[in-house]
Amino acid sequence: MAGSDRVQYHDAPKQSDLDRCVHCGLCLNACPTYRELGVEMDSPRGRIYQMVQVATGAAEIGESYKEHIDLCLACRACETACPSGVQYGRLVEAARAEIEEKSPPPPLARFLRSAVFEYLLPSKMNLRVVGFLLHFYRISKLQALVRGSGILKLMGNLGKAEALAPEPESPSFFRWYGKVLPAIGEKKHRVAFLGGCMANIFFARLNEATVRVLQANGCEVSIPNDQTCCGALHVHAGLREPARKLARQNIDALLGGNYDAIITNAAGCGSTLKEYDELLEEDPEYAEKAVQFKKLMKDVTEFLTSIELNPAMGKVNGLVTYQDSCHLAHGQKIRSAPRTLLRAVPGLVFREMPMSDLCCGSAGIYNIVQNDMSMAILETKMGHVNVVNPDIIVTANPGCMLQLRAGAKLHGRGQRVAHVVEILDEAYKNYH
Repeated sequence: MAGSDRVQYHDAPKQSDLDRCVHCGLCLNACPTYRELGVEMDSPRGRIYQMVQVATGAAEIGESYKEHIDLCLACRACETACPSGVQYGRLVEAARAEIEEKSPPPPLARFLRSAVFEYLLPSKMNLRVVGFLLHFYRISKLQALVRGSGILKLMGNLGKAEALAPEPESPSFFRWYGKVLPAIGEKKHRVAFLGGCMANIFFARLNEATVRVLQANGCEVSIPNDQTCCGALHVHAGLREPARKLARQNIDALLGGNYDAIITNAAGCGSTLKEYDELLEEDPEYAEKAVQFKKLMKDVTEFLTSIELNPAMGKVNGLVTYQDSCHLAHGQKIRSAPRTLLRAVPGLVFREMPMSDLCCGSAGIYNIVQNDMSMAILETKMGHVNVVNPDIIVTANPGCMLQLRAGAKLHGRGQRVAHVVEILDEAYKNYH
C-alpha cells in the first residue's frame, strides 16, 4: 500500500475556521435557502452556529443538524458577502464529512451512494453502459410508458429529477481520450483538457466545442487517458476519502505533462480541482504536488482571457444574458472573464440580469436530493432572467445549463441555454 493511502484524516470543521465568523448576518441575503425560507438555521450564520455546538460537544449530530446541513447548496455566495473571510465552503464540506463518519446513512442509501460515487463516476466503462441504457430508455417506448404510468410520482425526488435528466450524446467524448490535438495555425500553448465524468456522456458536444476553441486559439490540446472524475460531487457529499483517491489519480495523470495549463469547462469541477491542495494538505506524498497542480488549473474562460484571444469570429446574433455559476463567481472569484469573452463576439447584444450571481438551484445533485427547494430557487432565478428576456441564457457550468434549460421551459419561453465556449465555437465557425 502506498504511503499516501495510510494517511489518517479526521474530517471535521476546524475551530480556527469556525472562529472567523463574527455572526454579523451580512451573509443572510446572499443565501438562497434563507431567502426562500427566512429560517435562521438555514442561513450560513445559523449553520455555523450549529457546527460550533457540535464541535464543542454542546449538541450531537442529530437529524435536525443533518437536515439543515443537507439543505445547504454550498453555493458559497456567503463567502463573497462575508467581511471576515469565512471559508464557508470548507466548513460545510467538512461538516458533511464528519456526518458521514459519525452518523452514516442506512445500508440501502450507503449501497446506492457507493454504486454512484465509487463505481459509476470514476469508471469510463460504467459511464458508457449507463449512457447506452439511458439512450435506449429514451428512444424506445419505455420512457413514454414510465411517464404515463404514474410510477414517477411514487419515486419522490428521483421521479421529479427524471424530467431534469440530460440526454446522452453519441458518440461520447471518451473517444478523444489519449489523443493530442494540434493547434490551428501557430502553436502558442500546450494545454491538457479534463473531460470530467458525466460530461463525457451528456455534454460530449460541449467538450468538443471547448477543444475546438482552444485549438483556434493556438493551443495544442492533450486529453490524457488516465484522467478521471474530479471528485467534486464526492466532496460535496462528504465522501472525502474517495475524492482524495481521485485527486491523486488526476495529479499522477496530468502533473508531469509539462503543460502551460490544465483546463476545465465545468465551474463546479474547477473549484474542487483548485482545492486539491486543501484536500491533500496532510498527505506527505501529494501535498506539494497538489499545490503545483493548483497553479496550473484554469477554467476555460479564465485561460482564454489570459492569452491573446483570436478575433477571427463571425456574427452570433441575439440578446444574451449571463448567469454566474456559483463555483466560478464565489468559489474561484472569476466574474469578468466570461463577460469579456461574450462581449468580444460580433453580433451579440449583452445585457446583465439582476442578481446574476444568485444560485440557480442546480448545485451538483442538489436538484435531485432537494428537488422542491431546488425548483423554488430556480423559479426565483428565472424571474431575474425574465427581466432581461434574452434570446440566449449563457452560463459556464454544465449543471447550471441543465437547470436553466428546465427553467426556460417552466418559467421562460424555451430560450436556448449555452455555455460561453459554445458561443465562441459558433462564432469561429461563422467566420468567413
